[in-house]
Amino acid sequence: MKLLKTLCAIALALCNFNLALAADVAGVKVDGSYNLNGTPLILNGVGIRYKAIFKVYVAALYVGKKTSSPDEVLMQSGAKHLSITMLRGIDANELGKLFTRGMEDNMPKTEFAKLIPSILRMSQMFSDYKNLKAGDTFNIDWLPGTGTIITIKGKPYGEPFKEPEFYNALLRIWLGPNPPDWKLKDALLGKAT
Repeated sequence: MKLLKTLCAIALALCNFNLALAADVAGVKVDGSYNLNGTPLILNGVGIRYKAIFKVYVAALYVGKKTSSPDEVLMQSGAKHLSITMLRGIDANELGKLFTRGMEDNMPKTEFAKLIPSILRMSQMFSDYKNLKAGDTFNIDWLPGTGTIITIKGKPYGEPFKEPEFYNALLRIWLGPNPPDWKLKDALLGKAT
């Protein structure tokens, strides 16, 4: 019985160790877990966004319960965290336009129209930052009861976006039916090989 308890304790320790393991993706350290305002999240998947042959950024998605289904990610009601680390410099205004187009390409037009005030606010945010350089990070977090918080270079930008639909529209850029990078979608869903 004592041996069984010891083996169970070792197995549990190994599971917790594996969750906390850090990986290196294109030189970016990615942890196996993330704590968002006291809520523990686990890494659902991580991958690199390519444009042609160029590496643009590393994206890592953290959720409460790991899943390989985009719909299940979107339906999870708890906190979520998407971290993006730039691998090359990019005009932030252009990135904002790509995000807007990505949202529009992955949701019905009527739903997109309802989010226009938040989309305009997000576009202003990217305009304010001008450029994102290699190594710069931004996070897109969902906190139930608070909303979507976008943090750029470690600083939250303005007030949270209150609509849950806005966060899901942002996630659909990468997880929707028309993502800009299918390999990244699979990687964020933990399907990458």
